[in-house]
Amino acid sequence: MRNAFRVTLAGLPLTLSSCASMYFPPAPNAPLLTQKGEASGAAQVNFQGNFTAQGAYAATNHLGIIGTASFLHTDKKKKALDHDFGELGVGYFTRLKDKRVIEAYAGYGFGTSHRTERTREGLVTDRRDARLEKYFVQVNYSSKDSKTVHLLQRDWPISYGTALRVSYMNMYDFRLNNQPGPNETNILLEPITWTRVGLFGPVQFQFISGSNFGLRHRKYMKAANSVFNFGLIFSVGGQQGRR
Repeated sequence: MRNAFRVTLAGLPLTLSSCASMYFPPAPNAPLLTQKGEASGAAQVNFQGNFTAQGAYAATNHLGIIGTASFLHTDKKKKALDHDFGELGVGYFTRLKDKRVIEAYAGYGFGTSHRTERTREGLVTDRRDARLEKYFVQVNYSSKDSKTVHLLQRDWPISYGTALRVSYMNMYDFRLNNQPGPNETNILLEPITWTRVGLFGPVQFQFISGSNFGLRHRKYMKAANSVFNFGLIFSVGGQQGRR
């Protein structure tokens, strides 16, 4: 719990700071599937207003399919953002002897991003438009640590986990102030940790913290936005244990 809190504090400056990146990453999809027929879903948001919906399904006892859709639409006085992005992946999952889960996925993502900067008087000073595509691999792992907290006259089960996503990002059809701009690519490393608290039945509260790091120096396609989300996750048809 303490480690997750420290990671969150480290990521907050990136989340709250202004940046020119055209990419706002959704959190990695980490359903932690356990058996054929299991289904998982999640709805999450961060402080920037980036809403993420996720789903997963176990097609066999070891083959999982994941999907993610994220939307960020804000129109403030000095800045407007419109970012729509979707991902689809397929991969392998297995249950360990101590009932933990490990998953590995590969997938593809695509979307559009628009950014407008204005003066206080409403005059547009900078307009950026781009299409995005992404190829990614990721590994999800549920931690051995777990605990139960007694609060409000009931027990709250708490579990932890980690994920690492490596993404190749391609920004194309980029237009800067309605003129052709430089298309850019980058490789992003996105490590995250999550904490899940059982609420009732299959529903859990999920808190994700982390960041991302760009392996290439870029002006517009860079790792400038941290991964920080909170929301609800549920799974049905799966085995019991640490997830």
